[in-house]
Amino acid sequence: MASRRDRFELPEPMRRLFEGDWEVPAFRVEEFRDTGAMVVRAEIPGIDPEKDLDVTVSDGTLRIRGERREEAANRARNGYRSEFKYGSFSRDIQLPAGAGTDQVTASYRDGVLEVRVPIQDAGSTGRKVPVSHG
Repeated sequence: MASRRDRFELPEPMRRLFEGDWEVPAFRVEEFRDTGAMVVRAEIPGIDPEKDLDVTVSDGTLRIRGERREEAANRARNGYRSEFKYGSFSRDIQLPAGAGTDQVTASYRDGVLEVRVPIQDAGSTGRKVPVSHG
């Protein structure tokens, strides 16, 4: 029987590509309504939100982008193995009608990003436009 050393091993980037789970997005989210706002919570542990995270709202879409960096010190260890996912990640979330993009807030605590997007009342029909006569 061949030992583990005798088997062909894929280079690390290729192994990650083939072992990737295509059904699971880069990170998990929760979406819910809370007191006039849509709340999106994203599970993104192990990042520095000031350096590694970008949250934007444009054209009815909330985009969360970031990057996880692998520390080089880990690779120097003997017998290195990592199942952590590193690299860039991105997720687009469609916002409902009435989403106010001017007052979006975001906070990061204990590995969870929380974004609050104000939503206008469903009964609101928008701004009344005066009609001039004359």
